[in-house]
Amino acid sequence: MSGPKWLNDAVFYEIYPQSFQDTNGDGIGDFEGIIERLDYIKNLGCNALWINPCYDSPFKDAGYDVRDYKSVAPRYGTNEDLYRLFDEAHRRSMHVFLDLVPGHTSEEHAWFRESGRAGHNEYSGRYIWSDLWIAGMQGHPYIAGECERNGTYMLNFFKCQPALNYGFGTVTAPWQDGLDDPEPHRTREAMKDVMRFWLSHGCDGFRVDMADSLVKDDDDSKSGTAEVWRDLRRVIDEEYPEAALVSEWSNPKQAVLGAHFNMDFYLDHPGKAYNTLVRDNETEGPDRSFFRKDAGGDIERFLPQFLSDYEAVKGHGYIAFITCNHDTPRMSRTLTERERKLAYAFLFTLPGVPFLYYGDEIGIPYFEDLPTKEGGYTRTGTRTPMQWNHGRNLGFSTADAAKLYLPVDPSEDAATVEDAEADPDSLYHTVQDILQLRHAQDDLKADGEFAVVYAKKESCPFLYRRGSLLLGVNPSGSAVTVPWEELSQVPDQLAGHKSAEPLFCIGGGGAAAEGITLEAQSFMIVR
Repeated sequence: MSGPKWLNDAVFYEIYPQSFQDTNGDGIGDFEGIIERLDYIKNLGCNALWINPCYDSPFKDAGYDVRDYKSVAPRYGTNEDLYRLFDEAHRRSMHVFLDLVPGHTSEEHAWFRESGRAGHNEYSGRYIWSDLWIAGMQGHPYIAGECERNGTYMLNFFKCQPALNYGFGTVTAPWQDGLDDPEPHRTREAMKDVMRFWLSHGCDGFRVDMADSLVKDDDDSKSGTAEVWRDLRRVIDEEYPEAALVSEWSNPKQAVLGAHFNMDFYLDHPGKAYNTLVRDNETEGPDRSFFRKDAGGDIERFLPQFLSDYEAVKGHGYIAFITCNHDTPRMSRTLTERERKLAYAFLFTLPGVPFLYYGDEIGIPYFEDLPTKEGGYTRTGTRTPMQWNHGRNLGFSTADAAKLYLPVDPSEDAATVEDAEADPDSLYHTVQDILQLRHAQDDLKADGEFAVVYAKKESCPFLYRRGSLLLGVNPSGSAVTVPWEELSQVPDQLAGHKSAEPLFCIGGGGAAAEGITLEAQSFMIVR
């Protein structure tokens, strides 16, 4: 089962709350700022939000080091402010996801402070500890000498993030628990309690951080971690059936079929098909990303993996494509605005549930050389403030520049929402137009039928079908025509007429007696 019906028409907007809108002049974004911009987000065409971690935290990893799962960080507001955000979103028929961080907490979390005590207590087994202060952890990262307890503890990411105990797939040492031992089950119940808390206050689901990291020494299929998730999601299935989960797993077969997530991200991970589209970092030499004008346009580097994943999870869940996220360099780093228009049009018309990262709709740049902030390192350059207008700090905050969470774009011609809305040819309007079309056409929604119509290795264009719609993209610098006889899966309505005006078009092209034509760097939808 793919999940609640609202997912079929969902388009998510990811908000990094620190950087979106500051309303109290402290230089950091807040919940009130998100509330004030809900109408902007809805008008853009996004009807769901994913808010990065906003819980109480020491912010050594931008909030992914949670100190208290049930309290928000004061810099964003109060719990009541977040509840009001849920209410205001729902009033606009929008849904809100929070970020769930189940694999680890902050070292400052009360659970961990108790777990590190010398005497046995309720939390002694909440994290993964060895049984000797000098012991290693069989290849896993660990910390020693930080607590009074006679043991070392495992890390799940940074030094500040001790791993919660969901057990081991293969138990090889006395200090390790199996999946079905009591302590891992107590950890599951604690995480169910966290989920229930936020769902009961109006949250519509969760994006799950490092979802595949729970069970240690799991098998290649992640069967142990999948078993844990099938148990955790019973909270949703039985108590909140209109809620949903999207996983940071980047393996839809494991995440959707095995772990029963509603959606799984296609991410910028090594060896993944997403890279071949917009960020070809898997090969030495020139960037061969499909959407680069002079890269050769080889869609066959993308299709095999995508088609395999799509066919496997169809009817069970969705692949979730991103324009970018808080961990990924923005597309503006490597693609021109025209290339991004084509890429966004493509991503927003694929089956599944798309996610738009804040600011991508106006072309905020990726800032290469920013010093790290809150554990961001090279990711910091994609977390800069939203650029609303040409007022103080580009409309993000009234604070002095020195107080800003991160600096705003200093360029005189910095991209802003104000300018983008006024320019009918802007990237913003391309995003808005394609999203409005997606909402209006059932064939373009998450469940709509998908089939390849024309694809050749190292050749443009790529043509595909969504129900009764024929879509084509030609990222190359030359016009191309594909004769009718070379096409497959052409909708009957189109094949019968062999001429039609595009329903949507970037660049030029159309259907005529001789075939389908796409001009250089173009995208079109024909009914």
